[in-house]
Amino acid sequence: MTAGGLFRAQDRTATSWRNGGGVTREVAAGPAGAGLDDFAWRVSLADVAVGGPFSSFPGVDRVITVVEGPGMELTVDGTAHTVAEPYAPFPFSGDAVTECRLLGGPLVDFNVMTRRATTTARVRTEREAFSVAPEEGTETLVIVLAGTATATTTDANGDATAPAAPTGASPAGTADTTARATVANGTAGTALGRYDAVLLSGGETGAFRVDGVAAVVTLTPAGT
Repeated sequence: MTAGGLFRAQDRTATSWRNGGGVTREVAAGPAGAGLDDFAWRVSLADVAVGGPFSSFPGVDRVITVVEGPGMELTVDGTAHTVAEPYAPFPFSGDAVTECRLLGGPLVDFNVMTRRATTTARVRTEREAFSVAPEEGTETLVIVLAGTATATTTDANGDATAPAAPTGASPAGTADTTARATVANGTAGTALGRYDAVLLSGGETGAFRVDGVAAVVTLTPAGT
């Protein structure tokens, strides 16, 4: 289980892809501190300036969502797919031979990767107020893809909280705790800017007010 908390966009650092074809910024990963070779799940944002081959991730399922730019054509094991609609998740296998052709210029995409043997992911988008309440053993990550949002969270005891930096977070998953709003009588919340994210674990709940688009990633142990 990964420590939950608040992940600010401003705290992320850019790293090169495995194949050198782009730059990625990790939002969060599980278990805490996991790298590319041992994650159960990993969520990131990628800046794509040119087309080319995707890195191979055997045993990994992927979901990719265009959030900026004109989109791309992905050829997955020889079959072409147009991935151009903003905020529309597209699932495919990390085992597949995948080529990317940009449709008109650079883009930013949102990536969810899960180790098939351990974790499954469901990705949806929300444009209005919504709530999440992960079941025990599951986790939910909410990230603002466009606009802003406000998050009010409640712990397993039903007490209102403000999302904070995860304990032992890596640099890619730290948070600016001075930016947190104080929760008063369960009504105030934490202001979220574009690409800020909140991770909730089983027993916690979160209420989100969205002025834009948010992605909700539900992470569940495989076989459940």
